[in-house]
Amino acid sequence: MYRKNKSFLAILFLFNIFYMYAQHLDSLDVDSTKLDTLKSSNWKLKSLHSLNGTQSSFVNWNAGGRNNISLNASIRASANFNKEMWSWSNDLSLAFGGIKYLDESEVFMYQKTDDKIDLSSMAGIRISKKFLISLNAGFKTQFADGFNYPNDSIAISKFMAPGYMNLALGTDYVKDANFSVFGSPFAAKTTFVMDDSLSQIGSFGVEKGERVRHEFGAFIKLKWNAALMKNIEMKSKLELFSNYLNNPQNIDVNAELVFVFRVNSLFSATAQWNLIYDDDIQIRDINGNVGPRTQFKSVIGIGISYKLEN
Repeated sequence: MYRKNKSFLAILFLFNIFYMYAQHLDSLDVDSTKLDTLKSSNWKLKSLHSLNGTQSSFVNWNAGGRNNISLNASIRASANFNKEMWSWSNDLSLAFGGIKYLDESEVFMYQKTDDKIDLSSMAGIRISKKFLISLNAGFKTQFADGFNYPNDSIAISKFMAPGYMNLALGTDYVKDANFSVFGSPFAAKTTFVMDDSLSQIGSFGVEKGERVRHEFGAFIKLKWNAALMKNIEMKSKLELFSNYLNNPQNIDVNAELVFVFRVNSLFSATAQWNLIYDDDIQIRDINGNVGPRTQFKSVIGIGISYKLEN
């Protein structure tokens, strides 16, 4: 029960952040002078706060079904600084969601449907109008324990198990605010497994009993955002990493594609797809075979969203 309560606290945490931002915006009394100052600032700030949910109930429903309620909360924020020869871009993505089954036989049964903490930062100095020498840093992990349903007695992932940290020095090509390509031949990737049970079995590529694994190789990151139509936005990201020291031909892939369909300033629909391949992550399939496999996730939701930007 404690594990399940922790998971829903994460949802409530994101929802409270969403609510406080909305309340803060409503309470702002910005005069025209302050607004002009924000518009002329070297900082460009943007955030999108979303809460999507569904509820289903069945009474004598011949086709079958289970009473449930689901919630998915997310925050996507960016803070970008540009002044003359200097550039500094920061992106934060938080997401958590789950489905709660309401059965007569089991009053409370919870399954996680989304869980992400993703922070990236890139600082660079311009060598031409569109090229920069940049230092890229990134961090990824999750909020709550993950389980291989329907067997939810043993956790297969936890907060900082795994956790990933990337550091790379390279060249950044920035066409405009919506398209950039970063490439580095000098990149370090560190994998953390800060849980004894997962460390002892060598999860996520660490040696058995170890908590940290270091890799050195090449890194490429591509970002492409676009306004496809008046109320349709697309955001995409692709990250590739090749480890020079071990099987460099087996490239780690982390890809994300998000569409935001806005009904008005408050209501929207989102469709998100994620693809991950990491040769060091061993996954057991339905037949009991263990090995590296392509991971795919799809999340589609309709709900409320609030966008803030200067």
